[in-house]
Amino acid sequence: MLKQGLSQKMLQKLSPQQIQLIKLLELPMVQLEQRIKKEIEENPVLEEGHPQEEDTKDEIKNDTEENNSEYDDEFSVEDYIPDDDEIPSYKLTVNNYSKDDKAVEIPYSEGFSLQEHLTEQLRLKKLNEKEYFLAEYLIGMLDEAGYLRRDLESIIDDLAFSQNITADIKEIEAALKVVQELDPPGVGARDLQETLLIQINRNYASKKQDPEVKTAINILQNYFEEFSKKHYSKIEKRLGISSEELKKAIDIILKLNPKPGSNYSSAINRAAPEITPDFILKIVEGEPVVTLNSKNIPPLRVSRTYEEMLKGLKESKGKQTKSEKQAVGFMKQKLDAAKWFIDAVKQRQNTLLLTINAIVGFQKEYFITGDETKLRPMILKDIADLTGLDISTVSRVANSKYIQTHFGIFPLKFFFSEGMETQDGETVSTREIKKILQECIDNEDKKKPLTDEKLAQILQEKGYKIARRTVAKYREQLGILVARLRKEL
Repeated sequence: MLKQGLSQKMLQKLSPQQIQLIKLLELPMVQLEQRIKKEIEENPVLEEGHPQEEDTKDEIKNDTEENNSEYDDEFSVEDYIPDDDEIPSYKLTVNNYSKDDKAVEIPYSEGFSLQEHLTEQLRLKKLNEKEYFLAEYLIGMLDEAGYLRRDLESIIDDLAFSQNITADIKEIEAALKVVQELDPPGVGARDLQETLLIQINRNYASKKQDPEVKTAINILQNYFEEFSKKHYSKIEKRLGISSEELKKAIDIILKLNPKPGSNYSSAINRAAPEITPDFILKIVEGEPVVTLNSKNIPPLRVSRTYEEMLKGLKESKGKQTKSEKQAVGFMKQKLDAAKWFIDAVKQRQNTLLLTINAIVGFQKEYFITGDETKLRPMILKDIADLTGLDISTVSRVANSKYIQTHFGIFPLKFFFSEGMETQDGETVSTREIKKILQECIDNEDKKKPLTDEKLAQILQEKGYKIARRTVAKYREQLGILVARLRKEL
């Protein structure tokens, strides 16, 4: 049965300008440059350049005043034409570059990609048309490390549906064998065990009868799980060998490359653009001063041509045809979009400066010295409270943004960390604890690596109240393996 009633709800509706600002806040500097170029290309009303000269402004304003009463119900020119005195705030910051500054970029040679390198070798093989096609297809499916991640049955299905090629498992296996014979040794493997076996059989083909090589091959073939978990005592017992004999075999395995294709893909990666910092920090008379890196961000304005067109349409309003009215609607839409975008860029820069100044002020001692132990515990709420911004806004500013300091370039997220209380009642950053943890592990005896329990004990002796499970959490965040997997012979 349907019932009719009244209910009251509170809904927050974002304006177009707020939506623009939210999207722009998330963009790092390089992407902002691309976004501005895209907006200029898509909106003919928006263009690069400073606002018009004073006489132009007066002319437009006078014309507007004369006709304003008649057209107030539609829109006002002043809403869309920027005031010359109102220079965008991002142009008021100190310019970090002079005309003499030169951007020195280290040239990298891209060289061949892994696929190109393998295809060049494939052309030298004596293969029929189908064999060549299948091998080349498999090469195209290798990842950056040189592995074939898809199973052969799925590849057969791919060939049938996408290439209209029928192939059986024997043909695919034969093609894969051809790929695995190419250089660098180990490409075309399906997993780590296979790539290591391919490499050891290729690299030590003439030394397979050497005791240490035979042991290494035996380990990879039959005791790979024990090897990967570093259960060395089990391997010694099952093979009936000494620790010294095992060490020689392990040394051979460790010389193999777990990612045989990485040397080629990395050449391409090195040619990628370097990180462009969003902020530049300098120490001026002992104080940290931060500015926006707005070198490549152009000033924006409404097109002069469209201002003239707007005036012409206003003057002929009483005699407007249907197409002219449509033109007015189109122009109003584009003028709105241009105005909102210019304002959003301006507000973005103001918000970024407000946030970064709060961060630098909060971590002032660190930014002056560069000493990580000087980092204070800081969370998003701390900066939100200082700036009056919402936590989500601070999060958007901190995301994907970098700051250039006199001791390196860092992501803003680096400066945020939780706090922990010492036995003396002092609150320290968890980053300081992680640094000590890293130092302990770097200096440990690799034959008897420190367990999480032992690490917790060391930190407690240094005055940090910390549990074993917390040590395990920080160790994992640092990407450090458990003690058993850090063990070396």
